Amino acid sequence: MARRKTIGIVLGALVVLAVAVAAAVYLAARHFVDQEQQVRTVWQVDVGELLGRDEELDLEICQAALEADLTVIQLVPFEVDQEGFTYYDVSVQDRLAQALEQAKDRPDEPWTADAPLAVLNPYGTGSNGLYLYFETDLPTQVTYTIHVDNEEIPDYTAVAANGDGQEYSNTHEFQMIGLVPGQTNQVTMTLTGSWGNVRQKVTFSITMPDTHSGYPTQLEYTDGDSGQALADGLFAMMRTNGYLGYGFFDNSGVLRYEMVLEGYGLDRVLFYGDEMVTCISSTRLARLNGLGRVTQVYDLEGYELHHDINYGPQGTVVALVEEQDGETVEDKVAEIDLDSGQVTLLADFTQILADYFQNETYPVSLTSDFFWQAGEWDWLHLNTVEYLEDQDSLIVSSRETSTIIKVEQVHSQAQLTWLLGDPAFWEGTAYEDLSLTPQGDFTFQYGQHSVEYAGDGEEEGVYYLSLFNNNYWALNTRDYEPELDQGVSRSLYGSGEDTSWVYLYRVDETEGTFTLEQSFQVPYSSIVSNAAQSGDHWVVNSGVANVFGEYDSQGTLIRQFTYQCTMQGYRTFKLEMRGFWFQ
Repeated sequence: MARRKTIGIVLGALVVLAVAVAAAVYLAARHFVDQEQQVRTVWQVDVGELLGRDEELDLEICQAALEADLTVIQLVPFEVDQEGFTYYDVSVQDRLAQALEQAKDRPDEPWTADAPLAVLNPYGTGSNGLYLYFETDLPTQVTYTIHVDNEEIPDYTAVAANGDGQEYSNTHEFQMIGLVPGQTNQVTMTLTGSWGNVRQKVTFSITMPDTHSGYPTQLEYTDGDSGQALADGLFAMMRTNGYLGYGFFDNSGVLRYEMVLEGYGLDRVLFYGDEMVTCISSTRLARLNGLGRVTQVYDLEGYELHHDINYGPQGTVVALVEEQDGETVEDKVAEIDLDSGQVTLLADFTQILADYFQNETYPVSLTSDFFWQAGEWDWLHLNTVEYLEDQDSLIVSSRETSTIIKVEQVHSQAQLTWLLGDPAFWEGTAYEDLSLTPQGDFTFQYGQHSVEYAGDGEEEGVYYLSLFNNNYWALNTRDYEPELDQGVSRSLYGSGEDTSWVYLYRVDETEGTFTLEQSFQVPYSSIVSNAAQSGDHWVVNSGVANVFGEYDSQGTLIRQFTYQCTMQGYRTFKLEMRGFWFQ
């Protein structure tokens, strides 16, 4: 009897321990997921000596807390340490802009190249951006080279994009990009005339402060088998867990710009003219210029952003959203007018796929692969959106169904056009006849991300789509068991044999078919991740593996970078930033 009692106590203790462990794992997972709603609460940074106060603009003018051969100041709003403050406030930005305008208009003598107006991070949005303003007697162009006494950090050269948009100008106003945080940077500015003649050279030294968001100064990398050179541009790391900002890295993995956000940015930056539009938190977008100034902020009242924004019809952005406190998540597309700020619900997939949603799906449970979402009705999980003017259509990627979906006439009466993926998934549903027919023998994509329009085909009705095929099967909201090819993984973290792929599909709408035109293996990532074309190269981020790399047109690795984060990195693109930071 005593032995049975002892066994019962031991079993009871094991059950309690198992429940405690499961609860701990769930809470830990929720903690990581909840990071994406985190908002920055500390904006104040160390500054040097107080030089003056502008009571009209509510700003302090301080010496920047760094060593330099030139005078560098910082503009600090009086309320920077108050609860609720953010630099992503147009009224704050206007005050900073007025202060710069007043400083530029020096009555005694103009600012010159060897004694410029220099302001560190003038708008609070780029921790290692240096604003420079000066005048020259003749029209010139500014090229600068940044050198650091570190053999692992190569020199960095760029041609500054001037604030007035002119290639050669008497007035120079730009944000210097490329100064390495935590390092002493030797800068050489070369001013040339339109015939290429050097009119002036200026050198100065500046020791930059450390990063604000925790990005490392340099990423580790390994070279692949391709003999091709890396493309020009900066790798832009977006929504990397643990960092409230974007990191822009050069081809040697050196951090050249840290864009400071108020919350977790989403997975893309867009360019409208000479301005950038991007997400600055889970509920807000902003428009910025090359100096780092925020010119407009867009609040998505009632909606929460997730995963992606993209170009919409003229002057608009389309965004993947969910209703705050809604019954379902990650299943809607909104449109934001960049002039008025008006937010319009463009596509509600609970209506577009109403029969499937109502009759086939249910919320995520604690026993699901994605148990940390328990209770959420994540029945579709959209992760990419692309707007096409042709037939006023959207192409979206659904991770939960492992399907790419096209919808037409989204501004009038949305019509489901086709479904691209394993046709067996849709057999027996009301949408079976909308599945495109695969041509050839290949493994379908599973859990895919970053579906992109990759160009027109050779005839009408034919085009190409690229994507990151996670090659991971998980279904949490429907009773369905597929027949999977041997190479498809069911492991969230993967084994040594698991791999993901970059796919390029040829879609023929006229024939209702799709074909795998190109594919190559990349490091395994069950969720998140992206593959983006950069010229004729590919930039691929495997988020769970914490690596991104650049591949040549044939899919052979040129260079792979490794990064550290608290969970995963969502996307990495390569951006030239021409007309924004560079000429």
